Amino acid sequence: MAVDQESVSKVLAVLAHPLRREILLTLSDNGECSFTDLLNVAKVDTGKLSFHLRALSSFMEQTSAGKYVLSNAGENAVRVIMDVESWAEVADVTKKASYLPLASFQRRFFAYLVDIALISLITVAIMFPQSLYILTTNLLSPELSAVLFITIGLFWVYSTLLEGFNGQTLGKRLLGLKAVKTDGKNLSYDHAAIRNFGKAFLLPFDIVIGLQLKNPEFMRYFDKFAGTTVINLRIKSAVSPSKPANKKELKVDVEGESRKFSVERCSCLTTLMCTKFIKNYME
Repeated sequence: MAVDQESVSKVLAVLAHPLRREILLTLSDNGECSFTDLLNVAKVDTGKLSFHLRALSSFMEQTSAGKYVLSNAGENAVRVIMDVESWAEVADVTKKASYLPLASFQRRFFAYLVDIALISLITVAIMFPQSLYILTTNLLSPELSAVLFITIGLFWVYSTLLEGFNGQTLGKRLLGLKAVKTDGKNLSYDHAAIRNFGKAFLLPFDIVIGLQLKNPEFMRYFDKFAGTTVINLRIKSAVSPSKPANKKELKVDVEGESRKFSVERCSCLTTLMCTKFIKNYME
């Protein structure tokens, strides 16, 4: 069944307003809402809310008690809204990540050597008698396991605390590096703990799997798992000037009034989802 492009334009124009999408999502979450409930959510005057509810009439029904519920078309619209929101979030993060000045493997390796050397010295200082015994008598003594375990544990705590605080361990600060999320924002302590778990306890596995990803953002698997990467602060960000969006103008009759909407061209994914929704809506 061929889809009328004019109908597609009208439906997209209706859903283009964020308040209308919020109304549909609220009905989806709550099942049914009164006019007063929607008024509290929308935080607009009654005239504006009535206008938007009329625009959404094809997506809602009213119960015998006068409350609003989603129609079948409304339920389809909510699925499309949620899918497009998820896609838009991923696309935004991917776009931002492509402009990050990523650190090279060599610089990250040298920063790691500085950090592990520092933690090793701290461990030797804490466990000086055991360390001296290992070095002077038997390198394979049972005390070696305890020293290694404490070194790894301290390394994980040290990396998590400093990267969670400002994204930089001492080694990263000396090399001009910083750990960030893939959208360029600062790490939380949760992200720092996850990404450093692989570096501290599973480093060979972390690197081997990470290199197989063949993605310069994720040289380690736990970076991908945590959604983090490392940037070089001594390289200027490769952000290019914003290009004007590829837009087209839609002329749609809304409430008997001819209005123009500027709509960005949809990606293939968005177009497929919208086309599927329009087919369900028109049936």
